[in-house]
Amino acid sequence: MDTTQLKQTVNLILEGYITYIDQFNALTGLAPKLFRDRDWDSVQNNHRQRLRLYKDVVNDTVFKCKTTLGEMVYSHNAWHKIKKEFSKQVCNRKDIELAESFFNSTIRKTIRQFSVDDSLMFVHEGYTACELHSNDNLFYNYPATWGLQKIIRQIIDDFDFNVPYYEKEKDIQFLVQSVRKVILSRYTATEETTTQVIKSVFYRNKAAYLIGRTYLGGKWMPFIIPFMHDEMGIYVDTLIFDPNLMSAIFSYTRSYFMVQTDIPAQVVAFLNSVITHKRVYELYNAIGFNKHGKTEFYRDYLDHLNQSKDQFVAAEGIKGMVMTVFTLPSYNIVFKMIKDHFEPPKNMTKAEVKEKYKLVSLHDRVGRMADTHEFENFLFPLNRIHPDLLKELKHYCNSLLVFTEKHLLIKHLYTERRLIPLNLYLERCTFEEAKIAVEEYGEAIIQLAKANIFPGDMMTKNFGVTRQQRVIFYDYDEIEFITDMNFREKPKAETYEQIYASQPWYDIAKNDVFPEDFKKFMIGRKDVKTYFQEYHKDLFDPSFWQSIQAKIKGGQLIHAFPYPQAMRFRPDKEG
Repeated sequence: MDTTQLKQTVNLILEGYITYIDQFNALTGLAPKLFRDRDWDSVQNNHRQRLRLYKDVVNDTVFKCKTTLGEMVYSHNAWHKIKKEFSKQVCNRKDIELAESFFNSTIRKTIRQFSVDDSLMFVHEGYTACELHSNDNLFYNYPATWGLQKIIRQIIDDFDFNVPYYEKEKDIQFLVQSVRKVILSRYTATEETTTQVIKSVFYRNKAAYLIGRTYLGGKWMPFIIPFMHDEMGIYVDTLIFDPNLMSAIFSYTRSYFMVQTDIPAQVVAFLNSVITHKRVYELYNAIGFNKHGKTEFYRDYLDHLNQSKDQFVAAEGIKGMVMTVFTLPSYNIVFKMIKDHFEPPKNMTKAEVKEKYKLVSLHDRVGRMADTHEFENFLFPLNRIHPDLLKELKHYCNSLLVFTEKHLLIKHLYTERRLIPLNLYLERCTFEEAKIAVEEYGEAIIQLAKANIFPGDMMTKNFGVTRQQRVIFYDYDEIEFITDMNFREKPKAETYEQIYASQPWYDIAKNDVFPEDFKKFMIGRKDVKTYFQEYHKDLFDPSFWQSIQAKIKGGQLIHAFPYPQAMRFRPDKEG
């Protein structure tokens, strides 16, 4: 490779990254205006456009690199030189970790047969290698000497959404009372006490969130203030101090935030101090850099692999008809592979399954669907794979396997957070725990429906329970849009032939759904089955589903609150 080719290729990759990050920031920068205008359709379209952006720019960059390099595209030595020069070009960037991930994506897509290679890619760099920058411009500071009333008023003034408040004075007092009740009832402010709120507003769906922390009692105490906007104006919806609720707001089950970030690693560091048990890759995901989150996940996986000795085994639960799922017991992740062949009644193709997972990646997950990362050519140490799992992989997914002396390379897989399958949870838990679980199960289905998602196969084996006892859907091969389904009442048999017919005597279209049939399979545990059917009786009524369809078709975006209705300052407001 000559010097001209080297420089051209490096410039192409760098220009591709700059194009991506500039467009990413431009789309993110639309969020305040869309929130101000209550343009909820554009909010959703903007979110999807930003999600598609990375792949589109990478593909364009790959095409240009192939054209420039010609046959040299297959040279390890050429890519080694390209990486070295690219590293020099980006070393002073404040978003260096994102640029390195973009380089990794480019080389992986250019030469698909390349597995992860330290000499060719930025494998171990990233967040931990980012330069620390001053936080002076990252957040507003509010000293305790101002007094609580002044601090709250100043926070409200500092975050002016350029629209009228609904009841500004009432909001201020709501916040003051909440701080007094939850915090000042246990701690006393001192000269060291200060409050910090990150200047960037976190937008998602119909809400805007302020993220802050207060130094009190010798430690930082985080908080989140969600704002809503309806036809009456802006209003504060609640004040959140509960770490579990904060974790839920930044959950892997929710859509990514729109938040303007000059230095991504700096924002991640602040969030890491506020939501301490979130992994770095989860926080990058949360602020929209899901492709770099994928890189950070892989680094996290490699670190864990080096620090553990257990073997990969099949995941617990009923075996799926479409996916083979395995896990490392000491790691809270599952690896999902599409089987080579599907047994009846499954009649879909691999391509259709991939499209379902893509749909979920672009859709609002409303806290009820697990996020996934899609990988190609993922390496596993062969000596860490249990013989029983190896046998299962060869039987069901042999076309995806490539063996070397020390490794198993899997050509395509998805990673997902490991959950306890709901059917197993219900077998093991107490009656009171089961009641909560089946309530959550029904709520998950309802919230998915309000987000225009019909799970298709709603058996409990396709749902999981989180550490916070939330129920999450994770099997996507049969999902459909609610608006595409036809919810019907079952015709009543009137003749002897109809009553005793071995097959349905009425026509059934592919998209027909009979909610009354849900009673037959939704809950198997007898002591909570009746409770569930009474608590969520609407699920078995076609008109309930039809009413949700009507709202969605009418253009209504139904907001999914990531916290209980009971803690809202105005629980009667729909949002």
